[in-house]
Amino acid sequence: MLSVYEGFFSGGARIVHSDVLLGLVEGGQQWHRVLSLHGEVHREATTQRMEDDACYRTLTAGGVEVTSLGRTAGLVDGAVAASVFSGPELADTARAMAGADVILSLKEQPLALLNQAGLPRRPVVVCLHRSDPENQGPALDELRTAIADGKVVACVCCAESTRDAYEAAGIPGELLHVIPNGVDLLRFRPDPALRLAFRESAGIPAGAPVVVFAARYAGMKNVPLFLRAARAWLAREGGGHVVMCGAGMTEDNPALWADLEIAFGADRAALGDRVHLLGVRHDMEAVYAGSDVVALTSVSGEAAPLCLIEGMMCGAVPVTTDVGDSASIVEGHGLVTPFDPDAIAFAWSAAVAEREAFAPALLASRERFSRTRMIAAYADLLGRVAGDVRDELRPGVGGQ
Repeated sequence: MLSVYEGFFSGGARIVHSDVLLGLVEGGQQWHRVLSLHGEVHREATTQRMEDDACYRTLTAGGVEVTSLGRTAGLVDGAVAASVFSGPELADTARAMAGADVILSLKEQPLALLNQAGLPRRPVVVCLHRSDPENQGPALDELRTAIADGKVVACVCCAESTRDAYEAAGIPGELLHVIPNGVDLLRFRPDPALRLAFRESAGIPAGAPVVVFAARYAGMKNVPLFLRAARAWLAREGGGHVVMCGAGMTEDNPALWADLEIAFGADRAALGDRVHLLGVRHDMEAVYAGSDVVALTSVSGEAAPLCLIEGMMCGAVPVTTDVGDSASIVEGHGLVTPFDPDAIAFAWSAAVAEREAFAPALLASRERFSRTRMIAAYADLLGRVAGDVRDELRPGVGGQ
């Protein structure tokens, strides 16, 4: 099977999909490789090379072959790769597709390539990870085109909100299959030693309340709202600390710097030393284990936010706005807030105070968010698609 990525850059969809591929390969029943349209992207004020990406390194270390068309682009929300491809790029794509029974498209953006004329005809499974299909430029039209042409045989939705949104946008419901996100429970778990080690490395006292915001710097994440809530919370919680990590969450990002100045104003000097900008981290299990609250303030686009699941499994209480499946994910495990900074700040304080009370529910929910469950569901769906392909090729089957 061949997966086609728009590129290797920080984001939950790439983490989930890459983890699924590794799990399928580890099972020994499927062979997978990856083709990336871009070898380097610039987004969230960060240049991200494929070879430096954690997903790329994990895939290749696990024996998954990864190649690229070598494009370089500055991608932003709503943009897709240009729909014009060179002869050599199409030839490379055709060679990659030739050995595959099934093509997986990580989100609908790679369909700009897969819809090109002259490529080998293979069934395509599109993996959908957002709840706002209309807000991604021409990507939805590419999906509609691929479905009308008969290329797309199934779409995997990571959340119920994803299925509902795409069905409302006209995608046939019979193509939409929900497989909720899952995480490695051996990696993401409460760990007192990691908790202390992370806090020591960040200069955070062992007993201080900590809120973590794990997100790339993008409009849908509503960073200004998070910062206004952080200002209110830090002013009230004298010993509290806020941790921000993800692409663009660094002092080198002028847009984030401006957001901080606006949100904190005259309090920047007094409160700013308790805001930790950590950028992209490859040890999120330590960051979450070291935190008391995992926060999400997104306004749109989210489906099944990975940060909430990973944070919960490490013992951090999730506090989120009601977007995508977030409310159902945290039900009984955390708190849902309105889009109001003061209400969010109060919810963080309540979550810190009730962290021990939430612990039994978080522990009991671990199987629901298991990576093993997720991979088994993908294996079943892809196995059925591949079986249909073999049946069509068998003499006397499928009208032959």
